[in-house]
Amino acid sequence: MSENSMTAASRQRSDLRRQLERVISLSIPAILAEISSMAMQYIDAAMVGSLGAKASASIGLVSTSTWLMGGLCISVATGFSVQAAHLIGAERQEEAKHVLRQAFSTAIVVGLLLCAVGVSISGWLPAWLGGEENLRADASSYFFIYACALPAVQLRQLSGSMLQCSGNMKTPSILNAAMCGLDVIFNWLLIFPDHHLPFLGITIPGADMGVAGAALGTALAEWVTAALMVFAVSVRSPMLRLTGRGSWKLTPQCASAAAKIALPMAFEHTVLCGAQIASTRIVAPLGTVSIAANSLAVTAESLCYLPGYGIAAAATTLVGQSLGAKRKDLARRYARLSVLLAVILMAAMALVMFFAAPLVFAMLTPDPAVRELGVRVLRIEAFAEPLYAVSIAAAGALRGAGDTFVPSLLNLTSMWGVRITAATILAPRLGLTGVWLAMCGELCVRGLLFLVRLLREKWLEHAMVI
Repeated sequence: MSENSMTAASRQRSDLRRQLERVISLSIPAILAEISSMAMQYIDAAMVGSLGAKASASIGLVSTSTWLMGGLCISVATGFSVQAAHLIGAERQEEAKHVLRQAFSTAIVVGLLLCAVGVSISGWLPAWLGGEENLRADASSYFFIYACALPAVQLRQLSGSMLQCSGNMKTPSILNAAMCGLDVIFNWLLIFPDHHLPFLGITIPGADMGVAGAALGTALAEWVTAALMVFAVSVRSPMLRLTGRGSWKLTPQCASAAAKIALPMAFEHTVLCGAQIASTRIVAPLGTVSIAANSLAVTAESLCYLPGYGIAAAATTLVGQSLGAKRKDLARRYARLSVLLAVILMAAMALVMFFAAPLVFAMLTPDPAVRELGVRVLRIEAFAEPLYAVSIAAAGALRGAGDTFVPSLLNLTSMWGVRITAATILAPRLGLTGVWLAMCGELCVRGLLFLVRLLREKWLEHAMVI
């Protein structure tokens, strides 16, 4: 091999190593943020689970609906944050600040609208989902309180996404971890009755609100964290700090760019969560134990896919900034490295989840029937995690390129064509096990569809660059 060839090969290895280090350096804070989010779900599940299967089932009944609302908030946030990533990559920071102002104006309006919708349907939602009569009151109050926090959820998601797309993964991670700690404190005070601390000789009063207390604790944590996140991006961020005067009015250009990204994402989340809501209706007739096991298994599974979502957030930032800098070759490499890293980490986490499932459920609920069923279905899901990783990380990379429409169609095909169809057939025969077998098969199909989309690179040819 000639000296020039050796030098070129060495340079390529060095570039690849730097790119991988860049993916990892941005992924770690995002993964830590996902860990804090997962920890909050575990905390809620464990605290409420200690009240019994009925309490867990009440939250599980409306959990897919809360995911839908949260997904719509993420869609709005992404519509603006991807624009900011492109502008920052092109070193057009002042224009990125204009996008941030318009994003805040839009976020407040959308958050209030979602809040109004959620509050208005909260009384009827549990019945629409087929919940048993004894679950409806708690489920309704939980969703009502969650809906009141949706403006905060929207502002937190937007501010966090803007910070991430500016390359600041650390601050959102710290604040999301703080939100987890606040959730513990608020839940402890609101869910349970008085707490006697003999070593201090004092009694701390508790609200004894049960399921409603879990919702209120989460809502309060969301509002406090949202305020801190808005402060971080608008006052403390070196790239996006809002100084001087600027228009907060949404311009046609910014609105159009946001809509092209956000509307397909909103459709995607509606498709996914709509399918999950349909799945809830399939699970609901199976009884309280199945509803509780299903809800807790979904929470436990987050242990597996949190690295994927952290890497996806990094992929959105890196692909978006690379395209803003007119480096399609770099965007391609970042996308593929992100997918590879997600597969490795989620496969490792799946192995841990398979063997640790009994321990996880022992922490989440004291009910032996719920534990047994939950462990069984959770182990089924472990086999889908590597291909699930492909779909998660690839979707993050595609979002960075503004490619959200085709992925939404892929999710529509996969969720409704595979998961819901198979679950409808299998649930009457195999119970909750059949529902999770359908889920496992669907996630594998979805991963293959996203892999084909990523490798064909039409998303790169037609990338939307601001």
